[in-house]
Amino acid sequence: MGRRGKRYLLLKKKIDKNKLYVAMDAVKLVKETSNCKFEESVEVAICLNVKPKTKGERVRGTVVLPQGLGKKIKVAVFAEGDEAERAKEAGADYVDGEELAKRIEAGWLEFDAVVSTTRMMRVVAKLGRILGPKGLMPSPKVGTVSDNPARVVEELKKGKIEYRSDATGVIHAALGRASFNEEALLDNLKALLRSLIEVKPSTVKGRYIKGISLCSSMGPGIGVNVQKALEIL
Repeated sequence: MGRRGKRYLLLKKKIDKNKLYVAMDAVKLVKETSNCKFEESVEVAICLNVKPKTKGERVRGTVVLPQGLGKKIKVAVFAEGDEAERAKEAGADYVDGEELAKRIEAGWLEFDAVVSTTRMMRVVAKLGRILGPKGLMPSPKVGTVSDNPARVVEELKKGKIEYRSDATGVIHAALGRASFNEEALLDNLKALLRSLIEVKPSTVKGRYIKGISLCSSMGPGIGVNVQKALEIL
C-alpha cells in the first residue's frame, strides 16, 4: 500500500484504533472524517464467519435501504409489451429488447442495474460476458429476473442494493452519502444487518458477524462494536 497523505493521517488521529465504537458514535465519526471537496459515500465492511468456497456458505442477498443511497440509479430493463410499459411508468430509464442488447454489445453501459423478464433472458443471456464481470447480470436469486419488472424498478429506485461475500467472507456495501444525517445512516446499517441475519447459512457455527467497519470513500476505517450493534436491531 502506498503512503497515506497528510489529510488521511490527520483524520486517522481522531479515531482510537483500539476501540470499538457503538454504531451511532461510529456514524458520527464517519461524518466528521469526511471532508473532501466532493460528497463522499459512506461504506461498510462486514466480516462474516463463513467459508465462501464451501457450497452453502456463500452469502448473497438484496435489501432495500429505507433511506436510499442518495443518488439517482439508472435502470435498464429488458421487457416487451405491457411489462415494458409498466416498467417505464415505474421510472425505468431504458426499456427495450434486442435493440438494447445491441447497444450493450457495442460497448454502451450507462446504467447502474439491469432487470429482465423471464422471457427476455434469452436475449440477455448473450450479454453474460459483458454484464457478468461488472456485477450487472440479472439473476433470479437477487430478484432482477422478474415478470413484474415495474416492482423491481421501484425497489431499485428506492435504494435496493445487492450484496455478496467476497473470497475472504467480507460484505462490502454503500450505506448512503456523508451528507445524510446520523439517524438515516444508522437506519440503513440496521436494515443491512437484519438482511444478513435472515440469509445466515444454517451451517455456520458460533458467532456469525465477526466485525463491522465504517468509513467514508476517502476516510479511515472505524471499528464498530458488533454486539451493541446487534442489540439495537
